[in-house]
Formats: sequence, C-alpha cells, structure tokens
Amino acid sequence: MPGTPHIVSDVMTRTVTAVGRGTTFKETVRIMQDRKISALPVLGGDGRVVGVVSEADLLPKEEFRDSDPDRYTQLRRLTDLAKAGGVTAEELMTAPALTARPGATLAEAARTMARAKVKRLPVVDEQGLLKGIVSRSDLLRVFLRDDEDLAEEIRRETVSYLFPLPASAVRVQVHDGVVKLSGRVRDTSLVPVAARLVRAVEGVVDVEFDLDRSCREPSRPPESPSRAGRP
Repeated sequence: MPGTPHIVSDVMTRTVTAVGRGTTFKETVRIMQDRKISALPVLGGDGRVVGVVSEADLLPKEEFRDSDPDRYTQLRRLTDLAKAGGVTAEELMTAPALTARPGATLAEAARTMARAKVKRLPVVDEQGLLKGIVSRSDLLRVFLRDDEDLAEEIRRETVSYLFPLPASAVRVQVHDGVVKLSGRVRDTSLVPVAARLVRAVEGVVDVEFDLDRSCREPSRPPESPSRAGRP
C-alpha cells in the first residue's frame, strides 16, 4: 500500500575520491583539504573497500605529538596511539569499513550511521566494490520534498485506503513537512494506523489529526411485538 521508499542509490554521490592502502599520511590530508571532505574510503588492490580513513583517524598524530601519555591513557587508547604512529592509509584507517548497499533504504542507512556515530558510508555492491558514498546530508534531502507532493502521496497511498469515500471525508494539508488530517472518519480505530503510515512517508516531519467520528454503523432495528413472544 505505501509508496516505494527511497533507497541509498537515489541520493548517494556516485563520483567518489578514494585512496589505496599505501597512500601516505600527508597525501591523505592533502586530498581531504583539496576536496573539502572529512573521510576517504580505502581500497585494496582488487578495488574492494577495506576501510575508511577520516579526520578522526588522523588527529591522534597531532594530539600525541608532544606528549608522553601515562599508563592509564596508553591502556585506554591503544588504537589511537597506534594511529598516532601511522604513516599510511592502511595503518590509519578504521577497518573493516561500515558500508551500505545501493538498495538499502534511507532509514537503514540512517540507523547504521547513528549506531556507529559516523557521518558517511561507502556504498558497495555484492562484491564489495565501491559504487558511491552516502552522507548524513544526503539522507536529509528527502525533507526538501514539496509539500503538495507529500500531500498527494498521502492522499493516494494512505487516505484512499484507510478512509475511502463516501463514508469518510478526510482532508490532507501539509505545511513545512507537517501533515494535518482533518474531517470525518467512519472508524477512529484506524487513526493510529494512519499516523504510523503517514510518518513512514519520506519527507514527513510530523503528523497532526483533527478527525471526528460522525459516520456510524446503522443501529439494529427493534424486534417487532408480533415476534417478541415467539419461542
């Protein structure tokens, strides 16, 4: 019933700058500065994504440049200390790389980013070959959908199924991504279902309701006196 959700391949950047395992620290920094990006996929010799090197992976070299960490810091931050001594992308990268498939939904990609606290994901095919990259800003693009476009999808994919005419009369209004459903419905128990379906529409910020149950099932006619005394 709902419309087909957007997938990662709909919003990802297809032209991606990547580095090899042997790319030097200084060259990695230079590429990030020139391209104004904060992370780079690292490719193996077969073109598969083997890791990601980000600004966070490079910063330990500066952080520990003129310090002698105590024992507690050494034990707590072994990985960062190892990266502080790294000179190639292979020594600096975070591996294995968290990735997304082109056919993953935007919600799936968003959950992966949120759980791992990363800003972007390389997009790879079934063989692990790089196809693109998707960032947080790419995922947020769906919230730029036109209000009337959202309203039309909600009318077509949700309202027409849950609240069909003539028994119900539901109006759909959208302002800045906030959906308002108002009017008369036959069955108010469907309102939570409508809320769930409307919120699942990509680009919807929130949903509000102003619905009345004014269409009721006809009551059962009273039993006629002539039949009341019959067994």
